[in-house]
Amino acid sequence: MRILYFTHADSVHDQRFLAALAESGHEGFVLRLHPGDYPTPNGIKALEWSGAECQLVENDIPRLTRELNDILTSVQPDLVHAGPLQDLAFLVARTGFTPLLSMSWGFDLMHDVLVSPDAAEKTRFALGHSVRLITDAHCSAAQAVSMGFDPERICIFPWGVDLAHFTPASARVRGAVWRERHGWGDKRVLLCLRSWEPNYGVDVLLRAFIEAAQQDDRLRLILLGDGSQHDLLLSILEEAHLNDKVFLGGRVPNQDLITYYGAADIYITPSHVDGSSVSLMEAMACGLPTIASDIPANAEWIADGQTGWLFPDGDHHALAELLLKIPSFDLPAAGRRARKVAEKRADWQRNKQLLFLCWEQALTSSKGKSQ
Repeated sequence: MRILYFTHADSVHDQRFLAALAESGHEGFVLRLHPGDYPTPNGIKALEWSGAECQLVENDIPRLTRELNDILTSVQPDLVHAGPLQDLAFLVARTGFTPLLSMSWGFDLMHDVLVSPDAAEKTRFALGHSVRLITDAHCSAAQAVSMGFDPERICIFPWGVDLAHFTPASARVRGAVWRERHGWGDKRVLLCLRSWEPNYGVDVLLRAFIEAAQQDDRLRLILLGDGSQHDLLLSILEEAHLNDKVFLGGRVPNQDLITYYGAADIYITPSHVDGSSVSLMEAMACGLPTIASDIPANAEWIADGQTGWLFPDGDHHALAELLLKIPSFDLPAAGRRARKVAEKRADWQRNKQLLFLCWEQALTSSKGKSQ
């Protein structure tokens, strides 16, 4: 089978999907909306086109539809795997190509469809031209069903993580060295890896940390990543004069994140919109308990008081109260339970078999319709 994977650029998820495609035995191609010099696994052919430098805008759609149609005519894939829904799956749907396997990235179904009637219309159009849908969370699947998509044609599975790499033992060894090097051996260390974008609530965490750190001098925060809220978040930190209690590490390669998971006592994800967060799954795999916003996607992973603790989305005062209660939490027990959940549900080696099955089902569904 010839499979074309259509994505924005190159993320951890993209790398995993492309690596799985390369080892699947299928002939694989990748097309990226945003042109660039991206690593592509051996066995996958990267396709070139003009693409779009930034976010897709209406004026781009006719041109990109024509170019995409030319690519599909030339490559003759048996299946196109495309997402998010409002732009990439929508573009494929406009060409009339079938079979289209659309993939939700969480934010497209949990946020973007609610932003405007146009986004909702594009989503319905893409879903209406898809033989199947992949999503990583039940809440996203439910949203697709509410928009008229057949639940029997949805593949639900978390993308998963490398459980052999992200382990409690490996994380602890590397993290202990990092803590001692930074003089944080006896501190209470928090970790957040969420992108500095409005959807992920990092500003909520910073305000909560500032409030809690004024009462608990042992609190420290490792904050990795970057994004469009860079200036806002740095200004919040500078005004609070807490720079000595916050480590800003920038963007870190995925394989190096294990050091930071090991250096932390607890992971924080304050996102407003999400699917099954890969960093949350990695933290759980490393035996870290989590404090998370109580959005549906997080609640699918975090059992309050068991594998972590939930706080009302956007409420930095409630989050600060939880941070101050950390000394009373049984973090080791919560971390052990988190690892067990990761082993049961977040094993990419097992979950990618569901991806292979979904590809086969999409092709079978298309053949059934054509008969």
